[in-house]
Amino acid sequence: MEHAKLYHIGCAQCVITEKELASLMDSDHLDVINLSEERSRVEEAIMHGVKSVPALITPNGLVLHLNAGMQTDDLAGVAL
Repeated sequence: MEHAKLYHIGCAQCVITEKELASLMDSDHLDVINLSEERSRVEEAIMHGVKSVPALITPNGLVLHLNAGMQTDDLAGVAL
């Protein structure tokens, strides 16, 4: 299995989502990207099709929006 990617911004809902996914998946196969800490990766998330966070990109490239969180288009102008 290739890596899945979880994009989030470190909010309470995102942290809960990260912990739940980590309990379900082998951590060697889950890359967690906190966009509030890695702002340079916002464009990467958007290119993958992420519209809001938290979002999981499956190894097959399917985007799963896990909660109606912050829109990625809004991340550029927000101090997190």
